[in-house]
This record gives sequence, C-alpha cells and structure tokens, in this order.
Amino acid sequence: MNSLDGKIALVTGGSRGAGRAIAVELAKAGATVYVTGRSVKSGSTLGYPGTIDDTAAEIQSFGGTAFAVRCDHTDDEQTASVIRRIQQEQGQLDILVNNVWGGNELSIEQKPFWELPMQHWDHMFQAGVRAQLATNRFAIPLMREKQSGLIVHTTFWDDHKYIGNFYYDLAKNALNRMAFGLATELRQDNIAVVAVSPGWMRTELVLAAFHTDEENWHTVPELGQTESPHYVGRAIVALSSDPQVGAKSGHILRVGELAEEYGFTDIDGRKIPAFHV
Repeated sequence: MNSLDGKIALVTGGSRGAGRAIAVELAKAGATVYVTGRSVKSGSTLGYPGTIDDTAAEIQSFGGTAFAVRCDHTDDEQTASVIRRIQQEQGQLDILVNNVWGGNELSIEQKPFWELPMQHWDHMFQAGVRAQLATNRFAIPLMREKQSGLIVHTTFWDDHKYIGNFYYDLAKNALNRMAFGLATELRQDNIAVVAVSPGWMRTELVLAAFHTDEENWHTVPELGQTESPHYVGRAIVALSSDPQVGAKSGHILRVGELAEEYGFTDIDGRKIPAFHV
C-alpha cells in the first residue's frame, strides 16, 4: 500500500522543474494530483520546455492519477476555479504545494538593488508571493472542512544569509514568513504549514544553461553538488506521510536535512547535504 493512497494533492507551477518532480513523486506515493500552470501542450510559457500536460502524462504513464488544469495564478478567479473543481470532483484537499513562481522571466543577477529592474517586484511578488497567498486563501476553507492537511511553500533558506539578489531574497523570506503566520493561524485546525528549501537543482533550465542533460550532467564539474528536482519531491512525500508533521509546522526545512531524518535519497542514490550559499 502506498503511503498517500486516498490523498488529494494540488501542486501549483507544475509544468517543469521542482513542481513537475514534486507532482510525480506524490503520485508515485499514491496521491491523486492536480497540476496547475500556464504552459499547456498548445503553448509553453516563454517557450520553456515542459507543460502541465506533460507532467500529467508522465504520471499516467506509470498508472498514477493526475489532472492538468491550466491556471494563471495571478488571476484570482482562475485560482478559485481550480479549488472549486477539486471540491466538486474530490470533496477534499489534503496536500497543497505552493510552487508557482514568476521570477524566472528575468535573470536573477547579482547586482546592487539600485541597478536591478523593478519588474522583479511584479514577477516575484505578483506572480510568486501573491499567487501563493491567493492559492492559500481559496484552498484553506476546503482543507479546514477535513480538519487536517499539509501546506508546503517551496522556498530558499540558508540560516539568515543574504541570497545575493535583493528581490529574490525579499520574496523568499516573505514566503517563509507566510508559512509561519499561516501555521500559527491554522494550528487549531490540525493543518501543518511549512517552507521547504531545496538546494541547487538540475532543472531543465539549469541543464540547458550548462549545455547538458540529466544523462550527462556528471561530466560538468560545476554541477557536482547539484540535486535533481525529485529530491525535494521525495522530501515532500516524506512530510506528507508523517503523522507527526504538525510538530514541524511553521518551520523552514532544508531538503538535505530532511533526507537525513527520513532516510530518502535522490534518484541517483545520493544524500546531498543541505545547500549553502
């Protein structure tokens, strides 16, 4: 029996990268997964590889259950519509993974704040922080009906160290604080809220930047300490399967440390330590 049989999950921003891998790992563990994003088979955002339809098809290929739902999470009505659909079709939502992120539309440059374009605010806060906040706003009432559940925000954290890009640092810390505040408000409802921080992931875009792929990344010395996006997916499965996850509510959790605690590995069998800036 899979650990998440009977559980309903929503993964936002699931076309590629961490979102896609998280959806796949949740489905492998038995969850029914709804995957949202703007990239569909008729057109991908900015021409990037991967769509929500690809993610759902991968899950279905191994017998999992997945539904691809196109959603621009900057539009509240589209976000609310996704939650209404889950309520109508499933009657519950057990796991919400807030992974939607608009920050990739500009390069994350290591420049002083006053030299960075202010469009970063719109991309990271409107299409990232606010999009995740709105998903919580519409999903929490459904989760409260069951008086249980897990909300995860994917983030970045390295013991208060400055990440290097002002907007990125500000946005990720806003997500961390959102998890803390929601954990406080939802404690009486038995809904845990955590922020989960992966390391440097070999996403499709990272691999393309180094002119390699998942089969050959070992030949690129700079990628030696990277992890696959499935590593964070396995971390979220472990958290979702833990009956005592409420003890972690409100915390920022690093994937490398969760691997040591729960005993999972990356797809190549390694336990990659927590990433440091």
